[in-house]
Amino acid sequence: MIRGEMHTAKTGSQPLRWQWIAAFWIGVGLFDATQTVFVMRAEGMHHAWLALFATQILAWLPWAAATTFVLRLGRRWPPVRLRPYATWLVHLAACAGICLVSGAWQALLDVLLNPLAASPAPGPFLSVWTGESGNGMLSSVFLYAFILAVGYLLDSRERLARQQLETARLNEEFSRAQLEALRRQIEPHFLFNSLNAIAGLIREERNASAVNMVVELSDFLRKVLELSDRQEVPLAEEVQFVQHYLAIQKLRLADRLRVSFDIPAELSSVPVPSLILQPIVENAINHGIARWARGGRIRITAARRDGQLTLHVHNDGPGLPADWERTQRGIGISNVRTRLQRLYGDGAEFSLRNDGPDGVEASVSIPFMQTAS
Repeated sequence: MIRGEMHTAKTGSQPLRWQWIAAFWIGVGLFDATQTVFVMRAEGMHHAWLALFATQILAWLPWAAATTFVLRLGRRWPPVRLRPYATWLVHLAACAGICLVSGAWQALLDVLLNPLAASPAPGPFLSVWTGESGNGMLSSVFLYAFILAVGYLLDSRERLARQQLETARLNEEFSRAQLEALRRQIEPHFLFNSLNAIAGLIREERNASAVNMVVELSDFLRKVLELSDRQEVPLAEEVQFVQHYLAIQKLRLADRLRVSFDIPAELSSVPVPSLILQPIVENAINHGIARWARGGRIRITAARRDGQLTLHVHNDGPGLPADWERTQRGIGISNVRTRLQRLYGDGAEFSLRNDGPDGVEASVSIPFMQTAS
């Protein structure tokens, strides 16, 4: 897709470049012709004004036609270094050739139209051509250098734009790869913890619960594989993932784990990062609910406020110690923060704080983006 867009843009810029070249030289010709005629008339001269005006405009035609040729030479042999000398010879030869063609064209116009109304008429074509070419040599060098300079600046700007586009594309691909690596890191982490839980049930001889947990784990992993290529999913699907995970944990914790959801129906289709809630809920269970012999409750809510979608995961387990950020650096919470930064930059926020004497609340705020219905 990106290559196609770049090709289209390049193809579409060619007619625009021709238009700009034509407009520039028409403007130069009109300015030169108008200035010449008005100055000569103001000085009381008597010439064939219409022929003079036309001659002054048409005299720029060779340079207009040669502009594309000069630009191509500038790309192939950019005169930005003193060496190789062949580059300068090519440009000197091209400049001399254009000067001779321009002089011949000007001489032909003078001989045919006699714009200065000279009497006698201009001399033989060869002598007029020699004079026009000699008189125009210095101006030809300046014009040729001007075209090369403008072409170099335009090409430099286009190269910079292409480099910026390529850099943006590579950064996007790199970010996608990093996000995918982070998401893949979450899945094994969850899998290993679930397998440990199954092993614990087997040791406790709760075989029926272990079998049920294997079935729930299989269903959960199947859903993960089905959506493995999506960084974002509707909130309703993310809640289903968490429900599968909680079903596995309830088999391990039984009545010690209680769960409630408060997800407004109108937020069900809002996109959220896939597997963003699961590590937060896992953290709430392992560092909260599982530490109380009596267990506790996980409360998951969602709300929209000020253009942000905020997800809350509250547990009424023990609070966080004062130095928790330094001493408790789990993979799950670290990945949540990194994924949010990669996906939304400064537009996302994650917080984990104590909520009352007993309880911890984790909050994720991301830009609200309603999907098309």
